[in-house]
Amino acid sequence: MPTAIAVTSADLVLPPTDQQTPTAALLQAPEDQTMDLAISDMHVLLEQHGYVVAVYSAGLPAAHERRLHSVRSVLESDRIALLKVDLPPLGIAVLVRQLRQLSICDFSPGVVASAARLLTHYIHAGALLNSVTKLDRVPVSLKTHAKSWVPGSQFAVVAGPNPQLVKVGPAVEPPSGPEFGTHLLIAKGQSQSDWVHKTLAPAWKVQAIQEATLPSDSSRWWGTGKLVEFAAYLPDISVLYQLVASVRRENCHWCGMELIGDRCGFCSSPLPPPENRMHPGSVLNQGAAVQPRS
Repeated sequence: MPTAIAVTSADLVLPPTDQQTPTAALLQAPEDQTMDLAISDMHVLLEQHGYVVAVYSAGLPAAHERRLHSVRSVLESDRIALLKVDLPPLGIAVLVRQLRQLSICDFSPGVVASAARLLTHYIHAGALLNSVTKLDRVPVSLKTHAKSWVPGSQFAVVAGPNPQLVKVGPAVEPPSGPEFGTHLLIAKGQSQSDWVHKTLAPAWKVQAIQEATLPSDSSRWWGTGKLVEFAAYLPDISVLYQLVASVRRENCHWCGMELIGDRCGFCSSPLPPPENRMHPGSVLNQGAAVQPRS
């Protein structure tokens, strides 16, 4: 069975890209499920899949995060990876779907878990906002805060991989985007602006545009409900496979799990020494076909 991918909110589970991509399990909040049931559900996941990779937002309520760690502690399991991700909600949903795709490839659970840190560098996640007065996820200058009070103002904000903030205007260039082929996922809040479709997408030279439902936590994350959230990402499973497979694999010196990059996805132990790591950036320019699935 493939490694189980789990999330803390049902709206982080995007529709699959094909019939092979599995869904994700839901790890409910403490107010929605008793501790006993949470432990039981996790135990079933481990019995069915062997390993669980749980992805959650860095902005997850503290009680819910404590629940995740408590469940792992009670089960005394080293087969549960808890990955805290500092991406906007739509970006996390994209990452989760990519991990779901990779979970049925010939990668070990440790590689799938540690691949999350790698893949976040290839997701350009942001939003078009009507106001940045309550935005605390991306640096905002006092001058920009003042401009936010002007009626009709709009701001294009990219949270990752490199934070950017641009006041939208006729003579203003959009934020810089990916230098490789991507698809663009768009989720509209209370804003009905078509700037992302008509201006950002052509500037970023995206190959396709899809729409999604706005995640429930997006308004809180961005500080306003008047937004259009977007995420540009690598859509091709063969490219994702090449990207992950190109990185040198190591065994964690602490828990023994296989990993890529500089940190174990299961125990969070760093990999010494750093000079043994390989940078995978050139893989996006390779044209060789790879069969990612058995």
